[in-house]
Amino acid sequence: MEEKIKVCVIIVSYNFEPWIPLCLPSVIASTLPATTLVIDNASQDRTCEIIRSQYPDVVLMKNSRNLGFGKANNQGMKYALENGFDYVFLLNQDARLHPRALETLILAASRNTNYGILSPVHLNGTGDRLDFGFAEYTRLTSKEEIEQLPHEITECPFINAAMWLIPTSVIKEIGGFAPIFPHYGEDRNYAQRVRKNGYRVGFVKSAIGYHHRQQKKVSPNAYFYSEYIYFLTEAVNPYYSYFKAFAYSALAAVKKAFASLFKGEIATFGKYMNIACRLIAKTPAICSTRKETATPGAHYL
Repeated sequence: MEEKIKVCVIIVSYNFEPWIPLCLPSVIASTLPATTLVIDNASQDRTCEIIRSQYPDVVLMKNSRNLGFGKANNQGMKYALENGFDYVFLLNQDARLHPRALETLILAASRNTNYGILSPVHLNGTGDRLDFGFAEYTRLTSKEEIEQLPHEITECPFINAAMWLIPTSVIKEIGGFAPIFPHYGEDRNYAQRVRKNGYRVGFVKSAIGYHHRQQKKVSPNAYFYSEYIYFLTEAVNPYYSYFKAFAYSALAAVKKAFASLFKGEIATFGKYMNIACRLIAKTPAICSTRKETATPGAHYL
């Protein structure tokens, strides 16, 4: 591996304290040296104090308020571009890396420049099975199935951004995360934009990361929020015309609303009508996002 390759590991943190002993040492132990950049979203715990005292080599940026995942990562991407890095690696605060993960990913990326996003395999925290989200996105069910894959890289339409390697050359062309997304959805939109611009998205089977989270039962409020985010991603989907995007977002929400009404589900009818109204109210921002993301350049950075 060439020593001149510069990698910036970007970690967006919020109340990071419980995860610091898992996450940061895993980056430090990487067989490929990397700069670690933590963008702190106004943590209420001792995150910044611990990083400053125990991890002095970590670059720390502290925001005065919580900007969310997308905007904070954009700050990190801007830092990487301004400081001449070749790659950024987005790492969730509740995730950690196998020591060889970064080196393996960089080697794969250098040999496969048609990939705009490469991810390691996401295992759960104990490493005994696939992370539930990764299994859903890849439609794979077990570690054994991963091992039997015929190629080192497997292409997928989408993998969540808990662990993403992106060449900075791709960021210069496509930009950062669209700020229209308050929380969630920004990574799905980004993957769509990467693919729309002719790049691939995939994972490297011999690179391993661990995501320390548990699958939880989704509350009704969380479910309808996820529905809103889904329709919002459809509204700015770069593969759709304006008319198709409107049909697959606001009109689709109205359709679900009336389907619920016919079933006598009055509360659900109201929830979907609320989603439709929120989407219609965001029409100017949706149109602006669609226009900006269709134009090459480092938008939002």
